[in-house]
Amino acid sequence: MSNVEVLDATRDANGGYKVDFGRGQRIGRVSSEWFSRPDDERFLCLSELFDSVRSRSQRSRTRTVDSAAVRVEVSRDNAERLSLILPGAADPVSPTHWSFGQLANLIGAPAAYLRQLPAPLAGINLQYGLASHRAEQVKTLETDDGRVELRAVTGPDYGRIYDHELVAAVRRIAGNGTGDTRWKVPGVLDWSSSIYNPRAGVTKDTTTLYASDRDVFLFLVDDLNPIEAGRLPDGSPDLFFRGFYCWNSEVGAKTLGMASFYLRAVCQNRNLWGVEDFEEITIRHSKYAASRFAYEAAPALARFADSSPVPFVNGIKAARAQIVARSDEDRTDFLRKRGFSKAEATKVIETVLAEEGRKPESVFDFVQGITAVARDKRHQDARLDLEAKAKKLLDRAV
Repeated sequence: MSNVEVLDATRDANGGYKVDFGRGQRIGRVSSEWFSRPDDERFLCLSELFDSVRSRSQRSRTRTVDSAAVRVEVSRDNAERLSLILPGAADPVSPTHWSFGQLANLIGAPAAYLRQLPAPLAGINLQYGLASHRAEQVKTLETDDGRVELRAVTGPDYGRIYDHELVAAVRRIAGNGTGDTRWKVPGVLDWSSSIYNPRAGVTKDTTTLYASDRDVFLFLVDDLNPIEAGRLPDGSPDLFFRGFYCWNSEVGAKTLGMASFYLRAVCQNRNLWGVEDFEEITIRHSKYAASRFAYEAAPALARFADSSPVPFVNGIKAARAQIVARSDEDRTDFLRKRGFSKAEATKVIETVLAEEGRKPESVFDFVQGITAVARDKRHQDARLDLEAKAKKLLDRAV
């Protein structure tokens, strides 16, 4: 039976397929975004998201000004309202909560304390800080949406990458992100049956396309084309699909970055299950950030989108075939030589026995046991340390 026939045989009437989501890593980054986003930050397609963030940038302007020339003004009609007069600007600009914090940080003032002061007193402190600012210059990002808002204040060498530039790069490989290409908003795992349905509809509750006034975050998968990478203990295919997420903040709230990986399922609250081969790159908004995005991040995204899964599949098969332990002594020695304590080694071996019905023998068995133990760690540092050891072990096998 061919690979295509095997995959077709595993599908249900709705095109869903059974997955073993208990293997590999569980990654909660997308779930954290999903939990925190209100409805007005959720978008149903990439074109809608792109139009929103591009429109915002089209109403924006950036300039570099001498900090000592910035004037702080308090409204006579509203003693709680503070605005800034920038050199060359016809109208005052109102700082957002975020940009006020950036401005305070640049001049070395505690933003939380300044927010508690009456506006006139906070203005005096800001004015003094701006006049004595050692860097002498600041870069501003102002947006006119009925009134002019100061969305960001950074150092003069801040290398801004606009949110719409990242969305445009994703659109080049994913179209609208709703199934018009192979890349789309993910489906949903049915916990009761372990069936993953890649054709679940895109709603405000299931979408993974987000943008706020501070950032943008996108997560897409190729889940209509699952990949078989070996067999499970019961003989059924071990199915994966490709996924990536990326993020940016044009106002300096976070770096630009992207992560690519293979995974087995995405559940309703957007946790990623059974993740393997996780890779991540980040780009700080430094002076040459725009060039790095053009020559590193955007091409990396395109390469992953067009890449063949063969190296990944071959790597998994090689790790399954590489037998490294046949006795309890071999198993313990294998893990101890790779930095595991005796208690950790015992836990890994017991976990594989409980989940697979046999003790670990291959490199892949040990990797799965390590990542399973990592999922139960409460402390992030301990979890990441184990996951890093598992990845290193798998990379060496490949």
